[in-house]
Amino acid sequence: MSSEEALAQKVKRAVGLLLFQRHRIPGVKGWELRKAIGRDYLRVLEALKRRLADLGLELRAVTEDGRVVKDFKELADPERTRFFAVASRPLTATEATLTGWRLDSLAVLAATVVHLALNQGKAPRREVEELLREKFPEWKIDLELRRFTARGYIEEDEEGYLHIGWRTLAEVNLPELLQQIAGAKIEEES
Repeated sequence: MSSEEALAQKVKRAVGLLLFQRHRIPGVKGWELRKAIGRDYLRVLEALKRRLADLGLELRAVTEDGRVVKDFKELADPERTRFFAVASRPLTATEATLTGWRLDSLAVLAATVVHLALNQGKAPRREVEELLREKFPEWKIDLELRRFTARGYIEEDEEGYLHIGWRTLAEVNLPELLQQIAGAKIEEES
């Protein structure tokens, strides 16, 4: 088997690991990729990244501290980094519902994320709940906030503050979301 064929086989194995979600958290850690496809897994991911781009998907890497890294060569500890695929363009409402999300759940998430983003990434939980109570029943708010916390979209600290979670940073284009929903113009970090 040529090295090109071997790389193609490893890319196929990597796709299976990346696209099939286990539990609530998408993707796979670097050490799992190393174990499944070998030490050259970063080279395999670079090849996969190019193929996924042709399909409208983007391969992302998120470090343990929640930082999204676009260039895999910049990773200090790739073994502990989570790799996963996301859509490279925003989904339409119809596409989003086909992924299993309810529109009212997405609305709760969007309103929460926009509120947190407009408040430097954090706000008291009570404040967020008050905002959401204007449009959603209390049971729905509690259910969705717990669900989004469990899935990494928002985080809650001991003091009762909600923060934007690692998964929101990795999956959501915040400046575009704010522009569309709130009409706010936010500068992107360099």
